[in-house]
Amino acid sequence: MLTFLRIANLALLILFPIAWFAPLMRAGLLPIFGLSEISVISGMQALWESDIALALLVTAFALFAPYLKTIGLALVHFNLLKDKTLPILSWIGKLAMADVFLIALYIVVFKGVGIGKVETGWGLYMFTACILASILISALTPTKGK
Repeated sequence: MLTFLRIANLALLILFPIAWFAPLMRAGLLPIFGLSEISVISGMQALWESDIALALLVTAFALFAPYLKTIGLALVHFNLLKDKTLPILSWIGKLAMADVFLIALYIVVFKGVGIGKVETGWGLYMFTACILASILISALTPTKGK
């Protein structure tokens, strides 16, 4: 079981960056105009130009939190970090779910206004799956006390 968790967790080190560049959604002002694809990275680039505080939050939630947790879990899996850190790593990983919530909220608000058009992209599902997989891997990681 631990071997499977190790492989799945290490796969997230590759899958997270793919999810960051994958299209989360396609959005446009009016249906007659083309839709622009928005990814985590392109969204953060736009935020850095307009709202630095929000950009820092999104960067922490979308990039640093899940990747730091994944690296931490890998260190635990290979006995390079004590398993006492699992509750902290689990908490850090849950911060990434806040980013998924913000994206979903943005889609709901944008659709509710009715001026523009938003379509979810495959990257939103991939990003969400990566975060949920990370939470599951963390929950299934055995501790020496078990």
